[in-house]
Amino acid sequence: MVHGDRKRTILTCTCEGTMTPDGTALEKAGCGGAPAAHQLCRANLDRFQAALADGAPITVTCTQEAPLFREVAETEAPGADLSFANIRETAGWTAEAAESGPKMAALVAAGAVQPAGFSYTTMESNGIALILGRDEVALGAANDLAATLDITVLLTPGAEVAPPRQTVFPVLQGAIRKAEGHLGAFALTVDAYAAPEPSSRRVLTFGVPRDGAVSRADLVIDLTGNTPLFPTADLRPGYLRADPRDPLAVARLVTEASHMVGTFDKPVFIDFAADLCAHSRNEITGCTRCLSLCPTGAIEPAGDSVAIDPNICAGCGQCAAACPTGAAAYALPDVATLATQLRAGLRAWHEAGAKLAPVVLLHDADHGAPLIDASARFGKGLPAHVIPFAVNEISQVGPELIAAALAYGAGAVALLGRARPLHDLSGLQSGLALVSEVASATGHGPCTLIETDDPDQLEERLATLPRSPRRATPSGFLPPEDKRGLLVTAFAEMNRAAPTPIPSLPLQQGAPFGAVVVDTEACTLCMACTGACPANALLDNPEAPMLRFTESACVQCGLCERTCPEDAISLQPQIDFEAWAAPKRILNEEAPFHCTSCGKPFATESAISRIQEKLADHWMFNGPDGEARMKVLEMCEDCRVEAVVNEGFDPHSEDTRRVRTIEDHVAEAEARKRH
Repeated sequence: MVHGDRKRTILTCTCEGTMTPDGTALEKAGCGGAPAAHQLCRANLDRFQAALADGAPITVTCTQEAPLFREVAETEAPGADLSFANIRETAGWTAEAAESGPKMAALVAAGAVQPAGFSYTTMESNGIALILGRDEVALGAANDLAATLDITVLLTPGAEVAPPRQTVFPVLQGAIRKAEGHLGAFALTVDAYAAPEPSSRRVLTFGVPRDGAVSRADLVIDLTGNTPLFPTADLRPGYLRADPRDPLAVARLVTEASHMVGTFDKPVFIDFAADLCAHSRNEITGCTRCLSLCPTGAIEPAGDSVAIDPNICAGCGQCAAACPTGAAAYALPDVATLATQLRAGLRAWHEAGAKLAPVVLLHDADHGAPLIDASARFGKGLPAHVIPFAVNEISQVGPELIAAALAYGAGAVALLGRARPLHDLSGLQSGLALVSEVASATGHGPCTLIETDDPDQLEERLATLPRSPRRATPSGFLPPEDKRGLLVTAFAEMNRAAPTPIPSLPLQQGAPFGAVVVDTEACTLCMACTGACPANALLDNPEAPMLRFTESACVQCGLCERTCPEDAISLQPQIDFEAWAAPKRILNEEAPFHCTSCGKPFATESAISRIQEKLADHWMFNGPDGEARMKVLEMCEDCRVEAVVNEGFDPHSEDTRRVRTIEDHVAEAEARKRH
């Protein structure tokens, strides 16, 4: 395998004779290397050291001993280009190991693609903790934490708690009305806030309560047993919660809280480009896909775009998967890296001489990888034609990645999720439905979500996926770096490489593709829509009154439809591959209207007619001088000013028109009585 100017060294191992790497398949796919070692991580470690000394990029086909190999590389060749691929649990330890050579080649090739780096956000905790409770359990936790944290206890109103012998930390009363923030920056609005009476005897009694107090803390420890203060509370950094009736859970919480002091780095899961966001323009709301999907409430409207708080974001990636413009893009890893891994892996599969089309199995590391390992160790393992690809969260997978897999030659795509998802997967299911609709129409295999925690059920579900012949001419397109570019390219290539390509297909509402339909009788070419379009799908022509449209750029956000003052625009969700390949389409055009005074083109005839029609009943354009004033509207801005000045017309003069008052109406009524 060539990597830049150097051929990548592939180091394989039989893992003490428990599997047999297919050197022939690896060689056919350009992934050949030294003969397989018997025990690369121990007895044959010198082979790895020799490869380090050679200086070429290295892929080790073992992930179990990756820490050891990294340690050796750091000592002997700092900065070495080192990657890993697991071919043991995924291909070598399976009932179909003898046919798994192409899959091994695919995994090695994909593993050589290194993801781009990502950034971090920093949260700082000084140990200021607010413990919420309803009984003595909260005071017990506070006593345990008082030596390491700066504690304040807030008891729910009505709680009966014996007064402490000494006031080591404040014990207050209050009910949380509103909570916001994260580790190091919580702000809670408290009603019924009160301090205890020093003379409290049997139980704590509190003074006169007040509403609207604000408490700020680095940590919030919730032992009330009530409804959590935050959505998906277990994903909110710094918010720790346990059932006060469960002593073991409270003890674990106390231990965890005691370590929550200092500086904490958290990955920034989403790269966000506000200028690409289609949320709003001119206070008119357009796209809201991400707002309804975020399980933690990390996304909020922020003017023309949304804002994503990286400190609250838990990294599910649903916003990135659903974003039609690419404003929100997943960074761990980025979608271009995942597409490149798919391309490399499926290309190696085909070059290794596989007879079947592979099934791509997308899974996460926390749930999917252990399930695959369990199947390999205790069951049949993955079928030979099923290639697993790891992602951080399956909910980050958008339609562009699934479509790319089919374009690159996958016979089917499956995503492996939990039997009980951690949060709503409607965004993922929407993307799956979109690709499935197009795949069904074009003759591709199925796209499915497998939700199970049982390795036996996983094997059963995978056994139902198709074993279709390998396609002769899969796509080999290079993935664009931008998400929208990948989305459009992947669907176009998916159709081009399909068994039965189609010219177009109507889609459901909410699809990220479609057309803009213009009622040319109503449209005045005011171009308000072009100013509102966030994707530059609608464009004017600076040389002539003309509205042009690029269908592949349209994200169906609806801003043009809501902005149009004439209600002349409607949306038509569809995928039209012929329109994507065609030049910009003209939706409406007119000959320019020329100034009746100087001949300068300055508007369209329909716009002038519409203005004259709407002003026909206005007092300024009636009467003896009304016709002349109406003609002024047919002049450009310069000639119009000159005509008004020459006429000497002042719409605010006493003789022209005066605002009528109550006194005017009273005077007219008295005049009528006299007559």
